[in-house]
Amino acid sequence: MLQGAITAIITPFDEKGKIDEKALRKLVNFQIENSISGIAPCGTTGESPTLTYEEHNQAIDIVIDEARGRVPVIAGTGSNSTDEAILLTQHALKAGAHSSLQVAPYYNKPTQKGLYEHFISIAEAIDLPMIIYNIPGRTGINIETDTLLMMAEHKNIVGVKEASGSIPQMMDVLSRRPAGFTVLSGDDNLTLPLMVLGGDGVISVASNIVPRQVSKLVQCALQGKWDEAREYHYLLLPLFKALFIETNPIPIKTALTMLGMVKEVFRSPLCTMDPQNREKLKVVLEKQKIL
Repeated sequence: MLQGAITAIITPFDEKGKIDEKALRKLVNFQIENSISGIAPCGTTGESPTLTYEEHNQAIDIVIDEARGRVPVIAGTGSNSTDEAILLTQHALKAGAHSSLQVAPYYNKPTQKGLYEHFISIAEAIDLPMIIYNIPGRTGINIETDTLLMMAEHKNIVGVKEASGSIPQMMDVLSRRPAGFTVLSGDDNLTLPLMVLGGDGVISVASNIVPRQVSKLVQCALQGKWDEAREYHYLLLPLFKALFIETNPIPIKTALTMLGMVKEVFRSPLCTMDPQNREKLKVVLEKQKIL
């Protein structure tokens, strides 16, 4: 059962717009050296919608190779095409991923029946644990709890990254989930509320730059040290908010650029930050003593 703070790692690019393998390997080691529980490449934060099929596989290969089994790698292999998701997940299995992260199909907005058939098709095709990723703000469709729990009956569907933003839905999932089914927050600022309700951790954006602090928040919550967990939550809350003043992953990648860890290169249609927002982000990073 996955627990803890898992980083939704960015995909760094070089000046030519290609994956910066050296930078990505350094980021993986930075995460592991700072007590992160797992790494999830090729999610939203990894700019997966604009990666080619080959780049997608390349990024996953690099992260798995550099992690060297020290932490689980949860490979983002979702797609709005079931066949493509199966192909990407087959590669992740061969590469040695611990599990896959499967986003709800976006843009084509399937029915609940279509969602069920999509995820079950992947689970049947590849014998690899799967975390369902529910993020209706990005996909345009919400995975209803009844649908999720029907899918959870499959042995390969082992958890959910819950980013609906709805506390009532999170409570519904947590109160009805089967034993051993992982529920992870998909929003940094809702990590503590979710864990108070019984959640297992977070797949985090902020941990790209503050892995140790996010990990401490989650570990305190897992151990029932609620006063300490609350302190970390309120300490990090301004950062959580600042990292979403523009579309993710623009602010987090900009922050990593300010820290000299990656180059400020985005894959179009993402672009550099508005100067005013960039200054706001810089102020928060300075107040947090990250810069």
